[in-house]
Amino acid sequence: MAYKTILFEERDSLAIVHLNRPDKLNAFNQQMLHDLLDVLDTVDKKDNIKALIITGSGNAFCAGADLSSGKETFKYEFNNLDKSNHGFNRDSGGMLVLRMYKCLKPILTACNGVAVGVGATLQLAADIRTASTNARFSFPFTKRGIAPDACSSWFLPKIVGISKALEWSYSGEIFDASVAKESRLITYLFKPEDMLRETIKLAHKLIDESSQVSVALTRQMMWTLSSSSSPYDAHEIDSQVIQSRGSSDDAEEGVMSFLEKRKAHFPNKISADMPSVFPWTKNKFDEE
Repeated sequence: MAYKTILFEERDSLAIVHLNRPDKLNAFNQQMLHDLLDVLDTVDKKDNIKALIITGSGNAFCAGADLSSGKETFKYEFNNLDKSNHGFNRDSGGMLVLRMYKCLKPILTACNGVAVGVGATLQLAADIRTASTNARFSFPFTKRGIAPDACSSWFLPKIVGISKALEWSYSGEIFDASVAKESRLITYLFKPEDMLRETIKLAHKLIDESSQVSVALTRQMMWTLSSSSSPYDAHEIDSQVIQSRGSSDDAEEGVMSFLEKRKAHFPNKISADMPSVFPWTKNKFDEE
């Protein structure tokens, strides 16, 4: 599959994406947005793809928004008119992370180098973030006269806490991978030569012995219900999902494989067997 700003590979049930504008340090532009949106649609549609890894080509993960348009950058390059007639232009990074948020497959980011602005904020919607010891991060929006993008005002405080999120966002400071790990921005830190290989191993740990339908439901339950105001909403969805899954072919296979001490071979597919209770949330832009 050919794209203009990314490299896409299917390997052993994984989709592996390299952001690929190395001469621009993989800076984010509209074409990269649409390439990544297309990848996410492809990942969700193909049952043989069970997880997605995003990393960068060359020495950078993503140096942020492409600023080559100079002072006009944020006026035109990232304008996406809201189709619901509210009259505002939608943030491109936000469009991407909202699509990541809706994804039915686990998403991992492997940060191989500098990750600035949207290069940092797009990683917040991943389930697991790994990084090379060479990685560096920055949320420099106030230093560019704008404000945090890509729904990071929602994601970042949940990951690192409100005080650290504000410190990084106020100052726009550049910090290294060890600080990112200490602050829980990333979960795993690897040597540069090991990072992608170890991230691939981690992805396989998530998917190799699990039902793909159950993984999809678990991802959506955790992301959407953990922000509910009380556990009652979660209990309602839990109950409906467990009722549906409990009578599925996957549940039968899961029990019998355990009793027979063998590896499970789950027959259900995301494309055909998601329960009727899903989706239990409707997002504002779902019909676009």
